[in-house]
Amino acid sequence: MKQITQKLKCRSLALCVGVILLSGCSKEFLTPDPLSFYEPGATFSTESGLKSAMAICDRHLKLYYAVDHNEMLTLGTEYIFSELMVAAATDKRSMLCDVASMLTPTSDQSTQHNLDRTNSIWYFWEETFKGIMYANTIIQFVDAVEGLDEATKNAYKGRAYFHRAFRYMALVFQYGDVPLITKILEVPKQNYRSTKRDAILQMVTQDLEFAVQWVPEQKDMELIGMVNKGACRMLLAKSYLAIGEYGKAKEQTDILIDQSGYSLMTDNFGAFNDGGEPQTWPITRNVIWDLHRAENKLIAANKEVVMGMPNRGSDAESFVKMLTMRILYPFLFNSTVKTKDGKQALQNIKRNAADYDPQYDYMRAFGRGIATFRPTYFQTHALWSVNGVMDAGDLRHSSTVGNWVRMEDYRVNNKASSEFGQPVTLFGDNGELLCSDSIRRWYDVPHYIFYLDDPVNEANISGSDGNRGATNGGNADWYLYRLAEAYLLRAEAKFYLNPSDPTIADDLNAVRSRAQCSQLYSGAVTIGDIMNERARELYWEEWRNVELTRVSLCLARSGKPDEWGNTYNLETFDKQEGTDNSGGSYWYQRIVRYSMYNKGPIQIEASGNPNPSYTMDKKNIYWPVPEKAITANNKGELSQNYGYDGYNPTTPKWETWQEAVEDEGKIN
Repeated sequence: MKQITQKLKCRSLALCVGVILLSGCSKEFLTPDPLSFYEPGATFSTESGLKSAMAICDRHLKLYYAVDHNEMLTLGTEYIFSELMVAAATDKRSMLCDVASMLTPTSDQSTQHNLDRTNSIWYFWEETFKGIMYANTIIQFVDAVEGLDEATKNAYKGRAYFHRAFRYMALVFQYGDVPLITKILEVPKQNYRSTKRDAILQMVTQDLEFAVQWVPEQKDMELIGMVNKGACRMLLAKSYLAIGEYGKAKEQTDILIDQSGYSLMTDNFGAFNDGGEPQTWPITRNVIWDLHRAENKLIAANKEVVMGMPNRGSDAESFVKMLTMRILYPFLFNSTVKTKDGKQALQNIKRNAADYDPQYDYMRAFGRGIATFRPTYFQTHALWSVNGVMDAGDLRHSSTVGNWVRMEDYRVNNKASSEFGQPVTLFGDNGELLCSDSIRRWYDVPHYIFYLDDPVNEANISGSDGNRGATNGGNADWYLYRLAEAYLLRAEAKFYLNPSDPTIADDLNAVRSRAQCSQLYSGAVTIGDIMNERARELYWEEWRNVELTRVSLCLARSGKPDEWGNTYNLETFDKQEGTDNSGGSYWYQRIVRYSMYNKGPIQIEASGNPNPSYTMDKKNIYWPVPEKAITANNKGELSQNYGYDGYNPTTPKWETWQEAVEDEGKIN
């Protein structure tokens, strides 16, 4: 099958009119642009126009998933609002660590990339509504395209529904109640109301039911990377879970697992990538390594991929740099990490040096990390204990085969040190700390996920700036959905239906057995077990904050207990404030129990942010609606979220999606 690789240019500024208020309403933005003077109805009156619009939707999904300032800040932002990761760029004075104090409706007023806070909250708001706009364009014009039969029109419409649903599923679990926009408007609308989360979820569910009916299976499609029926089923299952239709969610995952032609990959397949510098870090070939290689993700032999995002090639306008090797590995190559005899432990050694030793070229093997984000101790250590046992067989956590890199796997490569060739250590003989910034410089890495080829820098043998080997990462195909997630969603649906169902363990064990785990689940399984397995299997793949918030809603709606026996009230789980350990949502409970948040200042030496304090408030389950969006909507009133400045519980909202849609045509 062919991959989508065409170059796309989007100059559809005229289509932005309906969402001007959501991006702000500056004078410059309202000034007419010559590029916008055309008639959308004419542009999208042919199938070629529809294909172009759909290609924009597909490409936007990839950009929206992983781009902001070329540092994948979007996905990183999702993870720092979870128990698995925190901001780590300690040289930046205002990095987003003290979330409880720093995150406000006006903290993201700039429309520029805000690296100093290492987050992408502004980008999510604006880009999500752009994606909705692109999808609405197709939905609005597809029925008027001549020469297409009903099935073809419905397939286009179904794919567009998926794109709109994916983005609204993100919005309602990042921001809660938000404006519902389903039309392309000819003039600006500045009198929107927010629509209640559950009303939007009801509309999304109906749209996805239509998509599952009409969008083809991947096997019946020529191109890889377009929305297929399997992807629609996966998102529909999540939507069913969110509205409390647990039996229907299970039915969709049953079909994905048993009737759709997918299967978990259990053996080595595709091309073997040796990891760049096998003398430094040898890889023993295994199925987990093969599964996560960019060159294997979308090939026909991979029966597990449900939907992926093609992203390989040299065209800078069509492909996204996945800089995992840059932003997610520890920042090691300077004097901050020392040996016991006071020398720099790890150096950037060059391949053109006379004394070059390929056994110690860690920059080439692991990249030139700067640790924009770092995992929590829970993610690197405690998470991997099952049945009270650290599972040494789990390929996803194995240094033996090369999938996982622990700090003790690095060996001193500074020949000036008496410890040359010995493992780096965190403490000296007298207990003194040898790494002055343990947040940014000392943590383990899931190498099998983050390692990406970087051919440009691999060819740069003598680069004095260290841009050599797999320094930054590269253009790489990426997963949106894999069948493994269907097993985990089915386990979750079964839990809400009957927590005592013994087959819940079977679904988790299907994923664990593939990873060659020695510890399997038996007996009763908790929601915590399910979320832990999601964390192990889908790290840096799922949108962790969105999924954790969705599960928080499901627990509150179902009345089922979490792993600590807590139950949640649907009316109050997301309406609490504070940084104490009690109360709040399931999202909050996992964060305060497992992460670095609300534990007090961490003692480190850092130029920008010494002794940072990581805090998270219960109200931060939802992000504040940007003040600029609220003020731009100056003839109506958008709802601000609980706990933030401007919150007003009496602000009117649409109770149903039908009311919101009916109001869309009422301009000002």
